[in-house]
Amino acid sequence: MITRFAAEIATACVTAAFGLTIAVGALEFGVGWGPSGPEAGTFPLYMGLLVTAASLVIAGQAVAQRAGLTADFLSREQLRSVLGFVVPMIAFVALAMLLGLYVATALYLFATMVFQNGYRLPAALAVSIGIPVFLYLVLEYAFSTPLLKGPLEAALGL
Repeated sequence: MITRFAAEIATACVTAAFGLTIAVGALEFGVGWGPSGPEAGTFPLYMGLLVTAASLVIAGQAVAQRAGLTADFLSREQLRSVLGFVVPMIAFVALAMLLGLYVATALYLFATMVFQNGYRLPAALAVSIGIPVFLYLVLEYAFSTPLLKGPLEAALGL
């Protein structure tokens, strides 16, 4: 499905884009030597350029060794397994932004327990409601650490 060569090139492109983003962003903070020493963007610029250069070397090595990188990196079954983890996590993050962390945690736990692991509804409901309530009590009251809340917590006055 996905060859090792494709994975190497894709990774090199992503890390090069990351390095370039860091380097370009560093330019906003000034690069070079100021009256009190190096300006704020100097170190990030050099690190971004180093990451970009390393990415280009990796891409070059992959192209040079292309004949040896024809094996499958990820089969369909492995991809399905990875997506079974990644897609719910992306949904969890999106739901946390919309509904708050506690409600998103409850929905994530319920969905993964029922649909991925086959737990019965009473057990899934107990865990998916109990864990966020426990986390709320511990984090909000015991440690006084407020986390992202959504409309349900606002409606309940929490």
